[in-house]
Amino acid sequence: MTNQTDSDRLATLFVAARGGDRDSLNTIVRELTPMLWHVARAQGLDRDSSSDVVQSTWLTLLTSLSAIRDPAALVGWLVTVTKREAWHTSRAQRAEPVADTSTLDTLDPGPGPDERVVVSDRNAKLWAALGRLPEKCRRLLRIVAFTHRPDYTKVGRELGMPRSSVGPNRSRCLTQLQRLLVEGEG
Repeated sequence: MTNQTDSDRLATLFVAARGGDRDSLNTIVRELTPMLWHVARAQGLDRDSSSDVVQSTWLTLLTSLSAIRDPAALVGWLVTVTKREAWHTSRAQRAEPVADTSTLDTLDPGPGPDERVVVSDRNAKLWAALGRLPEKCRRLLRIVAFTHRPDYTKVGRELGMPRSSVGPNRSRCLTQLQRLLVEGEG
């Protein structure tokens, strides 16, 4: 713990911190974190959990600055909060169910790194080819690609073309895109 002189000094720092002095708060955190970390470890927590508990204790202090009436009680208050948080964390860890590993074989891990690289490369080539199309084709293909069952009347109006030419234009634009993609592979 701390001796009386340290308690008085910490109480003075706490009063200043409560008044908004960040340097005082930083000094308190710097000086008391090692002690609070040991308190958490003494409750049987591992290093990572102890670190989380100490961080949670400091957050609790920040939200409770005005609740501590006696600045000299700061260290005791922090130790109590740390112990309670450590106990809560310990109970929560014990309550976590062990994973049922029998289902792990049936889980779909999704595409592997090699497949993600191929898809990413293919997408980059597609967007590059799309960028080389005329503006009207780019707009038309984006509308058709990102709209479920687009209304060709609205599409035609948006692009300034008759409804009856939206389908043929879409077909020509897709053919141009396909040609650009094939040329890019060669």
